[in-house]
Amino acid sequence: MQHDPLTAQKQAVPHEFDRVARRYDLLTGCNPGYKKHLRWSAERMQLAPTPDTEILDLCCGTGLSTEALVKTYPRARIVGLDASAGMLAVAAKKPWARDVRFVCGDAMDPAASGLAGPFDGILMAYGIRNMPDPDLCLARLLQLLRPGGTICFHEYSVRDSLRSRMIWNAVALGIIIPAGLLTSPGSDIYRYLRASVNDFDGVAAFEVRLAHAGFTNTRSQTMDGWQSGIVHSFLARRPA
Repeated sequence: MQHDPLTAQKQAVPHEFDRVARRYDLLTGCNPGYKKHLRWSAERMQLAPTPDTEILDLCCGTGLSTEALVKTYPRARIVGLDASAGMLAVAAKKPWARDVRFVCGDAMDPAASGLAGPFDGILMAYGIRNMPDPDLCLARLLQLLRPGGTICFHEYSVRDSLRSRMIWNAVALGIIIPAGLLTSPGSDIYRYLRASVNDFDGVAAFEVRLAHAGFTNTRSQTMDGWQSGIVHSFLARRPA
């Protein structure tokens, strides 16, 4: 495992999310396109809309990504996993969540929480950059997918573009961090958000990382609005 200066902060992420859980949706609701972009990633997975389709939503948080899956694949069997019990408690109270199974566990090793799969699809929104060892995480996720199954990482990636880095840091410093201090005083999660996005792989590097982990058909698509070139759907498959 490579040395990561953010490792200690990554390990504290579940605790920090417990602290901000009740107000988390308030802040994300102010982000134009947030829910729409999660829906785009869900749709880009192109899974079969049948009752036999099984989908894992990793780092599901308050269920915003889970809701995107429920609305895109209403007949599928969906499991949401997150390490923050506080975030899961918020998700489970939402009206669309009655048919979703929520599990409190570590996305680094979902199988340790009894999620052995195989899953037809895995969505991980804003999660892979928080993993202390992303390569080990990817290796484990590959084994959870059914052969031919699709995985989607809905994630920030700005390293490849000066324009994207400038926009991201301007928005983070000017809007996200101040708003986070108002809604969740005392939490460093939004300062960590800015740092972790700046530290994460560029688009090309993450696609290479996916290929090295054994995934095929790796590709990426971005979003619209201010998040164009900043938030991406990274899609890949487990070899059939």
